[in-house]
Amino acid sequence: MYYVNREQIARRLDAVPEVAEGLRQAVKAWDSGLVLGMVQERCLHLAIEIVTDVGSYLIDGFIMRDASSYDDIIQINYEEHVFDESTYEVLRQLVTLRKPLVQDYYSWQRPVLHPLSVTLPDILEKFSGQVSVYVEKELGPFQGNEGQGTE
Repeated sequence: MYYVNREQIARRLDAVPEVAEGLRQAVKAWDSGLVLGMVQERCLHLAIEIVTDVGSYLIDGFIMRDASSYDDIIQINYEEHVFDESTYEVLRQLVTLRKPLVQDYYSWQRPVLHPLSVTLPDILEKFSGQVSVYVEKELGPFQGNEGQGTE
């Protein structure tokens, strides 16, 4: 029997609509200014954390092979058919931004609209749906208190 922490997965997926909307609004009003640059930066960072956290919960819960990197988390989930190839390709690009956003933030080009900011909102929503379908396919419908963790 698998122990998949559905509650923690759901909590992270619940953040997807806000991150997607933040990116959409930043793209729509893009002015190369500091505030929208920071909004974009934070949304990209949160998107990375969401997909890698969810991916890690799936890897641990379904006892998939161990991941050695953020890219590996995405690859393992793709290989296990959690999401489709088009989602995989965008998420692979996304996780490469983690180091620049988290460690090299001082050199991040805030005035530049990153190309992923335009396509990522739809991909995040697609990812969320695909994860939900995968978990239900593997474990059945969510029944309430199952999978609740203490985090």
